[in-house]
Amino acid sequence: MSEQHGMIEPFQAGQIRESAQGRIISYGTSSYGYDVRCSNEFKIFTNINSTIVDPKDFDEASFVDVKSDVCIIPPNSFALARTVEYFRIPRDVLVVCLGKSTYARCGIIVNVTPLEPEWEGHVTLEFSNTTPLPAKIYANEGVAQMLFFGGDEICETSYKDRGGKYQGQTGVTLPKA
Repeated sequence: MSEQHGMIEPFQAGQIRESAQGRIISYGTSSYGYDVRCSNEFKIFTNINSTIVDPKDFDEASFVDVKSDVCIIPPNSFALARTVEYFRIPRDVLVVCLGKSTYARCGIIVNVTPLEPEWEGHVTLEFSNTTPLPAKIYANEGVAQMLFFGGDEICETSYKDRGGKYQGQTGVTLPKA
C-alpha cells in the first residue's frame, strides 16, 4: 500500500480524524487496510419515472445527480458515489471492501464488489439506506475500509487481461451490460 507504487492516489499515511471544520469520520491507513473517502459526486436513486431497474438495460433517468458536501438518501433508497482515491491493484492482490461501523450502526450499508488483480479506477460506492428516515453521507470523509489480500502467486488471468468493462473508470459509473 505504498505511495511510491501509486496503488492509491491520493494516499494518506495514518488515520485522519479531524479537519479544519472539526471531527470527521476517519480515513487513511488502518491496522490492516485503508479507509477510503467518498467524493462529492452523488447519483441518488429516484422513482419519479416509475421505470424498472434492469441491470442489462439501466435507465440513467433513475438517478438525480448531486454535487455537494453531503448527500441525503431518501428512506429505503440508495445512492451511488465514488471514492476520492484512485486505485491501481497489483497482479497478486485482491481487495475486499467493508463499510465503516459508523455508517452501519445508522442503518447505512456500503457495498463494493471486490477489486480484482490489475483493476484500476475510482471505486463506485453503493450506499443503501435501510431506515425509514432520510440518511446523510458526508463527502471527503471515511466511508469504507479496503482490505488487501496478497496471493501466494501471480494470478493466471487478471481483470486487465480479460478487458473488464469497468477498467479505468472515473467518476460515478453506472451498470454496464
